[in-house]
Amino acid sequence: MLITLAAAVATLLLTGLARQLALAHALLDLPNERSLHAAPVPRGGGLAIVAVTLAGTAALGGAGWLPLRTTVALLGGGALVAGVGWLDDRRSLPVATRLAAHLAAALWALGWLDGLPVLAVGEGVVCLGVFGSVLATIAIVWAINVTNFMDGIDGLAAGETTTVALTAALLIGGAAPDLAAAAALTGGAALGFLPWNWRPARIFMGDTGSGFLGYTLAVLALASERAGAMPVLVWLLLYAMFAADATITIIRRIWRGEQWYTAHRSHAYQRLVQAGWSHASVTGAILLVNVALGVLAWRVMARPGLLGPVLATVAAGCVLGYLLVEHRHPMVAGPRRARVENRAG
Repeated sequence: MLITLAAAVATLLLTGLARQLALAHALLDLPNERSLHAAPVPRGGGLAIVAVTLAGTAALGGAGWLPLRTTVALLGGGALVAGVGWLDDRRSLPVATRLAAHLAAALWALGWLDGLPVLAVGEGVVCLGVFGSVLATIAIVWAINVTNFMDGIDGLAAGETTTVALTAALLIGGAAPDLAAAAALTGGAALGFLPWNWRPARIFMGDTGSGFLGYTLAVLALASERAGAMPVLVWLLLYAMFAADATITIIRRIWRGEQWYTAHRSHAYQRLVQAGWSHASVTGAILLVNVALGVLAWRVMARPGLLGPVLATVAAGCVLGYLLVEHRHPMVAGPRRARVENRAG
């Protein structure tokens, strides 16, 4: 698609400029408890992704190719999430501040898209009523943070967004060409960032880009569900690798009484790198799985009755893969909440 190509080229060029600015202002990602890099790397490259995606979205909306409500939902909440991410990249905002902004962005999107009153499940629908809006709010906030959590090795978050967004654009092109254009734009922006972020990464997207991409994908999924183009659960199928790794890991950390929101290296993809896999190998393997998930999503779109069995099979596969990583490189206990509290007292 021309939109994808234009977005990729624009992001590729702007990322180079963002890198120069990051170096000039010493905006560097220093190695910490979560890092898998040994030297400081410029960050804030997500600004290029944000600028191209927001400008492209505004252009699509202004030309009448994207509905006003969807355009405003993407622009307003996306700008808020990116802005908070930018501030967090510079001065590490409190968790409560970030979550409040993410919640506000989610409510903004739901307000413009009229919530999620029904959910397509296979060949039928489930009426959710007000609970649908609650569920969608949690899902959007979670998507923002999942993408941030999974942006821990070179090329992974940009590669995931590229494959998910472009696959979705292909699948919904016939039913909702407007949303397909927005997805193609988002995928193209992520694709243009990828050459700068592939191993060895010359710049990181930071919270500015990762949270923004998570928000954008979540809102596109919600708009797609509302338009009857592609169900949210099929979007979840495409996003299964990120959702499974982040969700299982965070649940385990909470269960063990750890500070789940602090920097760590406990995700399965991080532990694969610690076990000896290269960044490129881990990212490449996940992207190959995403291609297979795209094929499954295509089959589900053709035969909605397959949704339940396919989701169950993919979920089982994700759990099995997680267990194999656990066997290869077990999760190491992190700092417990009580220990931190005692230290503070």
